[in-house]
Amino acid sequence: MSDVLDKIINTLKWPAAFCTVWIVPAVCQSFDYFNFRNYYFLALVGGFFTYFVGSMTLDSGAKTSMQIIAHELTHSFFAILTLHSVKHIRVAEDNSGGSMGFVGKGNWLIVIAPYFFPLFCFIYMIGVSIYLRVMPANWMMSLFFGYFVGYYVDTVISQIHDKQTDLKEVGYPFCCAFLPGANMWVFGSLLAFNSKSWAGFVAYQDLLWQLSKANFAYLLNLLY
Repeated sequence: MSDVLDKIINTLKWPAAFCTVWIVPAVCQSFDYFNFRNYYFLALVGGFFTYFVGSMTLDSGAKTSMQIIAHELTHSFFAILTLHSVKHIRVAEDNSGGSMGFVGKGNWLIVIAPYFFPLFCFIYMIGVSIYLRVMPANWMMSLFFGYFVGYYVDTVISQIHDKQTDLKEVGYPFCCAFLPGANMWVFGSLLAFNSKSWAGFVAYQDLLWQLSKANFAYLLNLLY
């Protein structure tokens, strides 16, 4: 079953890149729809900068180890998500890198996932969803969420460079096409979740769809 899923995902590689390129204008337009003047957003910003202030005092070796572990866990998460059994996760003793192994050939999504998917943010979002079933929302949740968003931004920026074998494996042209739009979409979705939880996340996806359709209609009018 995983082999069939891999073939489908690999077939969708360049269509996915096209979609992320196409969605960039809609993501840029979507920021006009956010209400940034509320204490949830201010708490998010506070948590965001708290992460960067804290990371300056953190030992560089410990920070690198955390990023490597998160990197390999994200690979593993997408391997499991695409029906592969994970065999191992390893981190080099000198923090020079890490590796993970899984059963099967794999697909580009497993390889590229750590460069756009915020695993810790996602886990936090699931945890918040459970918490909100019994407790009301408060600004502290946004503060902690901002910390994880800061971690996501820092990790992605630090990992994208020409020595990454993952990027070479999927191809630099694909990375240049896919990653900017994918990360913009993720960042906008995180802001939407911070505003109104999963309802905000879903509403944001609908907004991007409507804006993308309007942009397509505008382009057609220009061409014809």
